Amino acid sequence: MPLEVKRKEKENNSSLVHRFTRSVIQSGIIREARKRRFHQRPISENAKKRLALRRLQLQEEYRKKWKRGEIR
Repeated sequence: MPLEVKRKEKENNSSLVHRFTRSVIQSGIIREARKRRFHQRPISENAKKRLALRRLQLQEEYRKKWKRGEIR
Protein backbone atom coordinates (compact mmCIF):
# COMPACT_ATOMS: atom_id res chain seq x y z
CA MET A 1 0.00 0.00 0.00
CA PRO A 2 1.69 3.22 -1.13
CA LEU A 3 1.86 6.08 1.32
CA GLU A 4 0.84 9.43 -0.10
CA VAL A 5 1.13 12.85 1.52
CA LYS A 6 -0.01 15.83 -0.50
CA ARG A 7 1.07 19.39 0.15
CA LYS A 8 -1.60 21.52 1.75
CA GLU A 9 -2.28 25.07 0.69
CA LYS A 10 0.30 27.52 2.11
CA GLU A 11 2.27 24.69 3.76
CA ASN A 12 6.03 25.05 3.85
CA ASN A 13 8.42 22.24 2.95
CA SER A 14 9.63 21.51 6.47
CA SER A 15 6.12 20.89 7.81
CA LEU A 16 5.37 18.69 4.78
CA VAL A 17 8.46 16.59 5.48
CA HIS A 18 7.52 16.43 9.17
CA ARG A 19 4.01 15.24 8.31
CA PHE A 20 5.39 12.64 5.90
CA THR A 21 7.90 11.33 8.45
CA ARG A 22 5.21 11.05 11.11
CA SER A 23 2.89 9.17 8.76
CA VAL A 24 5.68 6.75 7.78
CA ILE A 25 6.44 6.00 11.43
CA GLN A 26 2.76 5.53 12.31
CA SER A 27 2.17 3.20 9.36
CA GLY A 28 4.90 0.82 10.60
CA ILE A 29 6.90 0.84 7.38
CA ILE A 30 10.21 1.46 9.16
CA ARG A 31 9.63 -1.31 11.69
CA GLU A 32 8.81 -3.77 8.92
CA ALA A 33 11.87 -2.74 6.89
CA ARG A 34 14.16 -3.30 9.88
CA LYS A 35 12.62 -6.74 10.48
CA ARG A 36 13.25 -7.70 6.88
CA ARG A 37 16.77 -6.29 6.90
CA PHE A 38 17.97 -8.57 9.69
CA HIS A 39 15.84 -11.62 8.87
CA GLN A 40 17.68 -14.92 8.59
CA ARG A 41 16.33 -18.03 6.95
CA PRO A 42 15.69 -20.93 9.33
CA ILE A 43 18.40 -23.61 9.31
CA SER A 44 17.44 -27.26 8.73
CA GLU A 45 17.89 -29.81 11.51
CA ASN A 46 20.67 -31.61 9.64
CA ALA A 47 22.59 -28.39 9.16
CA LYS A 48 22.25 -27.57 12.87
CA LYS A 49 23.66 -30.98 13.78
CA ARG A 50 26.55 -30.58 11.34
CA LEU A 51 27.38 -27.16 12.77
CA ALA A 52 27.26 -28.49 16.34
CA LEU A 53 29.60 -31.38 15.47
CA ARG A 54 32.00 -29.00 13.74
CA ARG A 55 31.97 -26.72 16.77
CA LEU A 56 32.81 -29.63 19.07
CA GLN A 57 35.60 -30.73 16.76
CA LEU A 58 37.14 -27.25 16.73
CA GLN A 59 36.91 -27.02 20.52
CA GLU A 60 38.71 -30.34 20.89
CA GLU A 61 41.46 -29.24 18.49
CA TYR A 62 41.85 -26.01 20.45
CA ARG A 63 42.17 -27.92 23.76
CA LYS A 64 44.84 -30.22 22.29
CA LYS A 65 46.85 -27.27 20.97
CA TRP A 66 46.50 -25.53 24.34
CA LYS A 67 47.87 -28.59 26.14
CA ARG A 68 50.83 -28.82 23.75
CA GLY A 69 51.58 -25.12 24.29
CA GLU A 70 50.98 -24.11 20.70
CA ILE A 71 48.39 -21.53 21.77
CA ARG A 72 48.83 -19.00 24.55
